[in-house]
Amino acid sequence: MTTASTHTDARAALTDLLLTPGLDLDEAADRHFAPDYRQRTDGSWANRSEFLAHIAHLRTVVAGGSVEVHDELSSGDRYADRHTMEVIKTDGSIVRMEVYLFGEFAPDGRFRRIEETTLMLEGADHDRNLGSAR
Repeated sequence: MTTASTHTDARAALTDLLLTPGLDLDEAADRHFAPDYRQRTDGSWANRSEFLAHIAHLRTVVAGGSVEVHDELSSGDRYADRHTMEVIKTDGSIVRMEVYLFGEFAPDGRFRRIEETTLMLEGADHDRNLGSAR
């Protein structure tokens, strides 16, 4: 968990959620997401439990990957970034998505809300919904 003087960010959250084998999902989520967290990805809203179901599903298909942050801005309780997420799936295929993210922090520095739009850069057509698959 972060302190009020520091904030989490997309790279740290995604690394803990998807790219740190052995890190418990609830522990990873508690580090970066407030109890009232909600997220909208490509127009579809999910509450915290729906979001965690999405991450639990991704953990079954993601073997590795990386996060490259291109632009990032934080001001008060607001956060924005543009990043590319590259995922190596358990079947060996690669998915690359560019993500445009706007967020709001809770007072303790964890994300309270994220709204994002994804753009598929590389991958199979059926991977287009990877950002919200459950």
